[in-house]
Amino acid sequence: MKKNLFNSELELYENASLKKYNTFHLECICKYLIFPKDISELKTVLKTCKSNKIKYLILGNGSNIILKNKRFNGAIIKLDRLNNIKFNKNTIIVDAGYSLIKLANETVAKGLSGLEFASGIPGQVGASTAMNAGAYNNSMSNLVQSVTVLTPELKITEMENKDLEFQYRDSFLKQHPDYIVLSVKLKLSKGNTEEMQNDIEAKRQKRFSTQPLDKPNAGSVFRNPENNYAGALIEELNFKGYKIGGAEVSSKHANFIINSGDATGKDVIKLINKIQKEVKKKYNIELKLEQKIIE
Repeated sequence: MKKNLFNSELELYENASLKKYNTFHLECICKYLIFPKDISELKTVLKTCKSNKIKYLILGNGSNIILKNKRFNGAIIKLDRLNNIKFNKNTIIVDAGYSLIKLANETVAKGLSGLEFASGIPGQVGASTAMNAGAYNNSMSNLVQSVTVLTPELKITEMENKDLEFQYRDSFLKQHPDYIVLSVKLKLSKGNTEEMQNDIEAKRQKRFSTQPLDKPNAGSVFRNPENNYAGALIEELNFKGYKIGGAEVSSKHANFIINSGDATGKDVIKLINKIQKEVKKKYNIELKLEQKIIE
């Protein structure tokens, strides 16, 4: 920690590597890596970025992003230090920086049902809510009562579920990233802990048998088209094992791209474009990217 142009004793690192902050393990150096300890510090950081015209990105767990370039000439803001949680019977208020996997396991241990589907989603609560993360025909939108956000004007306000415009892997918050999730209120239901833990374990085993969890990846690459599966379309075109640079279509699940060792963001994007082009050519289906490209 040191003094810097942000004029505060912030936890800030200059010219920091983001390799361990994105699940693809892509190398990218950012000008500033900042960990605000609370909302007041977050506001200060954002005011400084805005007044100095510094590009910034709020980064969750880096589990659904592709860092396109080897340098991000701006500030990466991590909300990891915003990680408080409050339980009130079946209602939970949890900060944006809280681990979704940790939350799923803790709620199950307390006999609260609803988040079992999230036990394998390696995101943080804020980003997972913004993208309406989901699995097994369930998603965050089914549980979110309201979200406390910081508006573009740096005002704190609460948005109800109906205001969040949730859709499949999408929401108002994803479309408007200048609204920053601070905390989320979730409504769960009573459940049987043993049954839920068995369910989680069954899902875990299925994931390990069908997904390349032993290789750096950022989750499902494409959204499933209506009445179809992206992985099946890609597999039918014999893309499994296909490589561009260090980016490779997983031989275990065709809707996963893995970093086979030295992939760059541009390798990943070239491979994505190639797949989209061939699927469009063969099936006249436009595969929509589920992951977010960071310039």
